[in-house]
Amino acid sequence: MSLSTISALSPLDGRYAAKLAPLRPLMSEHGFMHRRVQVEIAWFIALSDAGFAEFNPLTPGARTYLLGLVKNFSEADALAIKDIEKTTNHDVKAVEYWIKSKFEARPELLAAAEFVHFACTSEDINNTSHALQLKAARETVLLPALDAILAKLREMAQAFADVPMLSRTHGQTASPTTVGKEVANVFRRLEKARAQIAQVELLAKMNGAVGNYNAHLSAWPEFDWEAFSRRVIETPEPLGLGVTFQPYSIQIEPHDYMAELFDAVARANTILVDWSRDVWGYISLGYFKQRLKAGEIGSSTMPHKVNPIDFENAEGNLGLANALLRHLSEKLPVSRWQRDLTDSTVLRNMGVALGYASLAYQSLLTGMNKLELNREALDADLDSSWEVLAEPIQTVMRRFGVQGAYEKLKEVTRGKTVEAADLHGLIQSLEIPQAEKDRLLAMTPGSYIGKAVELARRV
Repeated sequence: MSLSTISALSPLDGRYAAKLAPLRPLMSEHGFMHRRVQVEIAWFIALSDAGFAEFNPLTPGARTYLLGLVKNFSEADALAIKDIEKTTNHDVKAVEYWIKSKFEARPELLAAAEFVHFACTSEDINNTSHALQLKAARETVLLPALDAILAKLREMAQAFADVPMLSRTHGQTASPTTVGKEVANVFRRLEKARAQIAQVELLAKMNGAVGNYNAHLSAWPEFDWEAFSRRVIETPEPLGLGVTFQPYSIQIEPHDYMAELFDAVARANTILVDWSRDVWGYISLGYFKQRLKAGEIGSSTMPHKVNPIDFENAEGNLGLANALLRHLSEKLPVSRWQRDLTDSTVLRNMGVALGYASLAYQSLLTGMNKLELNREALDADLDSSWEVLAEPIQTVMRRFGVQGAYEKLKEVTRGKTVEAADLHGLIQSLEIPQAEKDRLLAMTPGSYIGKAVELARRV
C-alpha cells in the first residue's frame, strides 16, 4: 500500500493533512533536518570568524553559498540525508556528511570541512534545532491561531455586550448576565494564557558531551568557548540562532523550558475546552443558531439536525493535544544521569501535540464564525424566569432593615413557577421607600444585569 492521506496512520497526515500544511514544514522530520543544517552552518561560519589560525574567515561568496543551503533546503535534500543515514545509522552524522558533500566543488570549503560539527555532540545540534522548531511553530502557527480566536472573542464581546442572557449556575437559573460579558470572560482568560505562551524563553546549549566544553578546550584551551557558544546561540538569525543561551546542562538541554511552554499551551487549551463546551450548551438551549452550509448533512437519518460539530471536534482534539503536551512536560525534564535516550523518541511527537492543538483552533474558529444569536430564545428564557429577581428584592429589603428578607423571598420563589405579579405583590407590601418600590417594580430579568455591559465593552 502506498502512503497517502487515505492510508496514513495518523489523521493529522490523513484526514486533516491539508489543515496542517503550515505546521508540517516546521515540526516534521524534514523540518528537524532543516534546522539541523541551519545550526551546523551557523556554527561553522562562526568558527571561521573566531580568530583561529587554522580556519581563516570565509569569503563573502562562501558565506552566501552556505546560507543558501539553509534558505533553499528542500524535500530532496532531506531525502538525500535520509539516504546517507541508511549507511551511518546516525541521523546527525548524516547531516554532517551531507553538508560536507556540498563542499566538493568548492576548494575553500573543502579545505575547512573538518570544522563542520567541530567539538559538537549530537545534542548540541538537536537541542538547538528543537528550539528553532518551537520558535517557528509558536510564531507562525500557534500564536496567530490564538490571536484569530481572541479577535473573534473580542468582536463577539463588543457586539453582544448589551444582549441580556439568563445565567445558569449548577445548571439552574441564576442572576442574568449578557452574552458579551460571558464572552469577555473567556477573552480575558485566553489573553493571559496567550501572553504566557509568548513569554516562555526558548533555551539552547552548545557545550559538548556533558556540558563542560571538554572537547572544545582540548583543541584551544585559552579560547572563551562559553562566550562563543552564547554568541552563536543568541545572535539573531540567519548568522546566529536567535534563542536564549542555556549555561548549565548535562549532555542534553534540561528541557525545563519545553515543559513550561507545553504547560502554557495546555492551559490555553483547557480554557478553550471550557469555551467549546459552553458554546455547545448554548447551541443546545437555542441561544445560538449555526449558519447553514449548502450540501452539509447533520445526521444520516434525521434531516433537521445541525450539529455543533466544530465545537465537538475542537474539544476532542484539544483533549488529545493536552494528553500529549502533559506527557511531554512531565517526561522531558527527567533524564538518567548525564543522558538517556527516552527524550529522543518523545521529542519526535512535539509536532503531533501541536498538530492536534492547531487543528482544534481551526475547528473552534470555524464554529464561532458560524454562530448567529437567537434573541427570541434568549428573551423567552428571561421572560419565564422572574424568580431571578428574588436576589435584588431581598438585597434591597436588607438595606432597609426588613427582617427575614431572604426567608420571605425563599417562601415565594423556591421550587415554584414565579410570575411578575407574584413579585410585584410582595414589593407593594414592603415597608421601604416608594422610590425603591418603583425601582424594583420597573426591574425585569432582562434589565437586571449589573455592570455586565460595561465589563463586556472594556475588553
